[in-house]
Amino acid sequence: MEAGRHWLDAERLRVYPRIFVGVYAVAVLAYALSVHDGLDFRGQVLGSDFVTFYAAARLALSGHGVDAWNLDALLAMQHQVFPAYAGKGFAWFYPPTFLLVVTPLALLPHLAALAVFVGTTATGWALALRRAIGRPGAGWLVAAFPGLWVCAAQGQNGLLTAALAGGSLLTLRRRPVLSGVLLGLLVVKPHLAALFAVALLAVRAWRTMLVAAGTALAFLGASLLAFGWAALPAWLDSLQVARVATETGALPWAKMPSTFALLRLLGTAVPWAYAVHAVVAIAAAVAVWVVWRRTDALPLRGAVLMAATFLANPYAFDYDLVWLAFPIAWLAAYGLENGWRRGDREVLVAAWLLPALATALASLTRVQVAPLVLAALVWVAVRRVVAGRGLPGWLAGVSAPSGPPARARRRSSPPA
Repeated sequence: MEAGRHWLDAERLRVYPRIFVGVYAVAVLAYALSVHDGLDFRGQVLGSDFVTFYAAARLALSGHGVDAWNLDALLAMQHQVFPAYAGKGFAWFYPPTFLLVVTPLALLPHLAALAVFVGTTATGWALALRRAIGRPGAGWLVAAFPGLWVCAAQGQNGLLTAALAGGSLLTLRRRPVLSGVLLGLLVVKPHLAALFAVALLAVRAWRTMLVAAGTALAFLGASLLAFGWAALPAWLDSLQVARVATETGALPWAKMPSTFALLRLLGTAVPWAYAVHAVVAIAAAVAVWVVWRRTDALPLRGAVLMAATFLANPYAFDYDLVWLAFPIAWLAAYGLENGWRRGDREVLVAAWLLPALATALASLTRVQVAPLVLAALVWVAVRRVVAGRGLPGWLAGVSAPSGPPARARRRSSPPA
């Protein structure tokens, strides 16, 4: 390797994503060949988690939307739709707003509904991410991102929530009303919007906050009109079930990229796991506040907010890590423009691989590495803002740029 040249160069960024996509293509073909009677080689329905969305939508379309939160009724519908399915099935913990989103899918056969749901949400995610990247030539990197495939394989809604979150950030400055609408629609998974309130308060984005609140209330009101007011207490009661399932491991900790899950996997008692998680969540909120107060650079603001969201939440899953495409894209663009700091690119690679590896590593080792990688990703953004502001010497040294200044580098070598 040429002296002073980083191992993650433009050539590797051209070749490796193509290899990943090739591996995905072979895996998809092998998986498709294993399908029989609508079930895969594991006995799971195609799109696994989507079976819950589809069964809930069928109940809602038949006029029994509140029964989506009735576990017995929901499981009965899952087995009615898929008679060959012998699994235990999945519960529904989503708010009425998300039920309103998926209900029209019940008009379609299961596979068509799955294709429409994954296809439309993936398209929205890709379009928002394309704007976030802001430069040509990243198509293979986007297609190869493991988070995309982890989410799509499970038929989950991470692509939808990532598109809404990323879209809200991309439109905040020039179209604050649209930004608020997109953020308000994130009420389909409201806990993922918690740190957005911190960010918007930090910059006094009152219009966006008011529009987001109005959109969320209108969306919730429309869903309650569709399914009845009983849907609201039914959903709130289900959250208690979700809490117990999270605390006991009935919802698998290996799939949860949170500090709480990390500590529970290590055998930490529930109260202590919550206490430590709360400290991490507060630190994440502080990081968001500091970055949003001290810089108006979208790459740094967006990266710290979308990465810190999963440090603040005890309840999240591997398919939600499709959000990380945005912090990775923003921080990569910022590094290319302003010079790299030590460890930046290694952290971005770790974050890029995280959706593919976190669950497997946690299952094998009982160590959930996701919070560590997420914290490193947040730090990559934070240290850009706090460098040179009276920090201790050792921190200033860690934050020192590596390589030539951005302008000189652009003249001497093509961007990776």
